[in-house]
Order: sequence, then structure tokens, then C-alpha cells
Amino acid sequence: MDELELGAEQETMKEAERGRKPTMSVRELKDFLGAEFPEVFNADSGLSISGVWHGGALIRQAHRASFIRPGGTISGPTMMALADFAMYVAVLASIGPVPLAVTTNLNINFLRKPDAADLLAEARLMKIGRRLAVGEVAIRSAGEPDVVAHATSTYSIPRPQHG
Repeated sequence: MDELELGAEQETMKEAERGRKPTMSVRELKDFLGAEFPEVFNADSGLSISGVWHGGALIRQAHRASFIRPGGTISGPTMMALADFAMYVAVLASIGPVPLAVTTNLNINFLRKPDAADLLAEARLMKIGRRLAVGEVAIRSAGEPDVVAHATSTYSIPRPQHG
């Protein structure tokens, strides 16, 4: 990890320390996602959870040659999937293990060509209600300060099951 990247992760964690504790820890999230969604979150996915706090998450997607599209850039679907995963982790970190929380909207703007490097996605929830969570995700190439893609997303939170 280079100094710029480490500094960004440390700054995120400093902000996290000022806020509320997450409902689920990184370890709990990894265990939950590995059990509930092994097709997405597994050792071969290249996804890792770098940090969580109440209202946010920092996710790393390891670079893969298969993510490159013609023109030498990382594909849009790769960044969209990363944004969606980052939002889901932020939602779970804030409300707990709710496997049926689902994306109801995702909008992404591709701002610049990402480097051929790992991607870092920082998700921040803007509002967490009883039934909806709304947030944004900033995606950067590892080691670079500029945002390469910005997403906004809404998650539907199911009613608690009683009985």
C-alpha cells in the first residue's frame, strides 16, 4: 500500500472513530457475506472489506486483466458491481445482517479513465430509515486522489419478520 492510499484509508477510519460503532464488524460481515453470498464474496472474487463504520464502508476490488475492456480501461459493469457491493456492506454495517435488503436504484457517473490498478470504493449513507437507505459511493484507483466514478444508490430494507 502506498502512502497516499494508506493516508486515505487512515483518514476514513479517523472519521469512523468520531461516529457510531458499526452494527456488524468487518469479521462479522466477511462471515455473513461468505455464507449468504458465496458466489459474490469468496477468495477468488478479489473483493475485500478494508473498513466499516456506522453509515459507511471502504471496499477494495483487486485488479484483474478480465476487467479490462477495449480501450484499456476497467469496464463499467465492474465499477457498477463494486459500487453496489460497497453500498450493501455499508447498509449491513449500519442495520445488521439483513440478507433481503436489496438495491432499488443505482445511478453511476463515470468521470475519468481508471488506472490499471486495484479500485477503492468508499460508500457513505446519507439517510438510513426504517424501509430505505440512501447513499453515495466514490470509486478511486488505488493510490490516486481523483474519483473515477461516482454512484448514488437506494436500498430497500424489508420489514422485520415477527414470529
